Amino acid sequence: MDRQRWIVWAARAAVTVVCVSNLSAAIPFVLKPEAYAPGFEASGYGGAALVRALGLAFVMWQVAFAPVIWNPRLRACFLVILGMQVVGLAGETWAVLTMPAGHDALRATAQRFIAFDAAGLVLLTLAYLAVWISSARKPDAQPAAPIVEDQNPSAD
Repeated sequence: MDRQRWIVWAARAAVTVVCVSNLSAAIPFVLKPEAYAPGFEASGYGGAALVRALGLAFVMWQVAFAPVIWNPRLRACFLVILGMQVVGLAGETWAVLTMPAGHDALRATAQRFIAFDAAGLVLLTLAYLAVWISSARKPDAQPAAPIVEDQNPSAD
């Protein structure tokens, strides 16, 4: 297998690892939300509904990973999942930094999300950079032929 193909497969594997890891958090939230509600300082039916909705949002988030897993060279899709990861990490960090004292369970939950999403962001960024650096044009590559408009004088 040539270097370029190996990098694409490695990137595909890295994106798949992040997606599966995210789903490993999401699916339990959907199936057993009452078990996770206390970590969000929530309880009862409302707490379970909140955690289940969060789990469904996590599942929904993973839909954007599918095209990148299929083809890591889809730059726009890759940038979307990188952006989502940055937004999640920034939001979780902001939540922890602005959280008042006395919310130890909620703080611990948010800190787990921060660690999880930071690791995912590092892995996704490395995969993205590897794909784009490896597919950069070689200096000796021939440029694409320019598009020339039809200049048929008889069309006047």
